[in-house]
Amino acid sequence: MRQYSLLIGIGIVAVALVAVGLLLRPQGQFRGSLLDPPIPAPDFSLTQANGKTFTLSAQKEKVVLLFFGYTYCPDVCPTTLADLAQVMKRLGRQSERVRVVFISVDPQRDTPERAQSYAAAFDPSFIGLSGTEADLQPVWNAYGVYRLVRDSESRGSDYLVDHSARVYLIDGKGNLRLTYSFGTPVEDLENDLRLILREK
Repeated sequence: MRQYSLLIGIGIVAVALVAVGLLLRPQGQFRGSLLDPPIPAPDFSLTQANGKTFTLSAQKEKVVLLFFGYTYCPDVCPTTLADLAQVMKRLGRQSERVRVVFISVDPQRDTPERAQSYAAAFDPSFIGLSGTEADLQPVWNAYGVYRLVRDSESRGSDYLVDHSARVYLIDGKGNLRLTYSFGTPVEDLENDLRLILREK
C-alpha cells in the first residue's frame, strides 16, 4: 500500500513539474534565424509582367517574404512556394498584410511574364519578378544569393541552376528580421509571421 501511494505521489510530482515547465517556457519565440539587431533590407526595383515597377521600399506596412529561385526548378522552388502558399491560407485574412515575392535566378529562361505566371500558380497574390542579368545581379549580390548555372553548354536550354534557397522575412518597417532554410516547417513560418504581424 505504501509503495502504491509512493508511486502515486511520484506521478503527481512529475505531472506538476511538467506543468510548471510548460508555464515557464518562453512564449512567442521566433523560430527562424533571427537578425538581432535587424538591418534595413536592401532596396531594389524590378519591372513586373504588367509593366509596372515593383519597389521593395514601396511595400510599407506589408511583411515581405522574399525567395530566389527559377521556374524550371525540379524540387526546391515548387516545394518552398507550396509551403508559403500553405502559410498564407493558415493566416486567413491576415495574409492581406503579407507579400510573397519570387525573384528569378535564371533570367535566360525566366521572363517577367513567366516568373509571374509561375508564382501565381501557387497563390494568385504571389508576385514573380525577373529581368536581365544586369538587372538582377545587384539584387542577388545584396542578398548574398548563390547561383551557378550547370551544364548549359552540354544540355542546351535544359540546364539546372544551383542556388541558395533561403526565405527572407522583411517586416513592415523595411527591416530584414529573419531568414529560413529550405524545409522549414510551415508551422514555424506561420508562428513567426503572426508574431511580426502583432508588432506595432
